[in-house]
Amino acid sequence: MLVWVLVALVVGLVGGYWYGDKSGYDRAGADVKRLQGEAAKKATGDAAKVANPFQAVNPLGGVEANPFQKVKKLLNPFK
Repeated sequence: MLVWVLVALVVGLVGGYWYGDKSGYDRAGADVKRLQGEAAKKATGDAAKVANPFQAVNPLGGVEANPFQKVKKLLNPFK
């Protein structure tokens, strides 16, 4: 009787360890894949924002189309 209890206890411990370790390993693998996917998505978005020329500041934004137009009006002798 005592032998069967010990055998059942050992089988239960080994089975519980194997099943618990397997499910924990699978859960950790899924967490790692999810975190890697989120990190890749964030890195891709950041790289796209940096490479987008339309979000950059235009260095010629305040430049007039013809800077000599004012001078032309001032120096016109026929005005």
